[in-house]
Amino acid sequence: MHWTEGGVEHSARWRSERGVPPPKRVVVADDRMTADDAYGLACQGTALLWRSDFQNARQMLIALASRADRQSRRAKKPAASATPPTPAEAFHLHRQAQSQRARTLGMLLIPVDADYGVPLRRAPDVGRALAEAWGPAEGPCVVSLRELLGLIGAHEWRSKGIEIPAVGGRIHPHYGVFAPIRHEYVGLVAQAPLPAALVSVDLAFDIGTGTGVLAAILAKRGVQHIIATDQNARALTCATENIARLGYSKQIQIVQADLYPQSQAALIVCNPPWVPAKPSSPIESAVYDPDSRMLKGFLAGLKGHLAPGG
Repeated sequence: MHWTEGGVEHSARWRSERGVPPPKRVVVADDRMTADDAYGLACQGTALLWRSDFQNARQMLIALASRADRQSRRAKKPAASATPPTPAEAFHLHRQAQSQRARTLGMLLIPVDADYGVPLRRAPDVGRALAEAWGPAEGPCVVSLRELLGLIGAHEWRSKGIEIPAVGGRIHPHYGVFAPIRHEYVGLVAQAPLPAALVSVDLAFDIGTGTGVLAAILAKRGVQHIIATDQNARALTCATENIARLGYSKQIQIVQADLYPQSQAALIVCNPPWVPAKPSSPIESAVYDPDSRMLKGFLAGLKGHLAPGG
């Protein structure tokens, strides 16, 4: 990313988990800029590189979000004679509004030093959170404040973990891996009767394991051989650490695969993304599945991978 500051040309590596290209227009901003001016620039596609107090940057982000939401509410008011949109049209408009909101709020940028320090007053220590998500530092970079706060929040989830009684401990989600904070599917796998076929074919698959939570539930229920698959590198690392921490490494094998491993299993579980739309960030891949690719692939592969009676 390139910008001019104090009459001098500067550049730094641009980081975006959402795959957003670096902004073409950048101005330096600080506490003297009003929220209205900042919102106007952000809506026009001009990024704001913050050079003042970090906590004030957070307040600015809140102010920008308030203005974006106010604008969205105005846009949603239909004319009296307007035909109500179909559910599909309403969903498409909602996704468009979400995308525009994310673009606007993503225009508030924070500098990060080569050692993952943030050179702003009252900035938190984010080194560990960034190292967990990005790996070793590779020089100074710039990231949107909204994304940086997401990285910090993910680090807190990873540190504290989520208590899941059905696994006999806590699950620690990594950044970019779907956290098991909704318990319907967890409870279903914990309570559903196990198939009798497990007696003759003592093998289960967890397809798209993520944090490894469903594989861990099956291990806790006594299934002795489980293969948990995923193709996301972060998910594979996350699941491996969780399974080891819970003491189920002898029962569960973590495998990198697009859906199914080789062989057949008596029990196959999967918590697939369920909305047939394009994800706007890596974490949304746990919810949004373009053209239902994963769901259709999972269903199509059952015939060849489910053992008789499974």
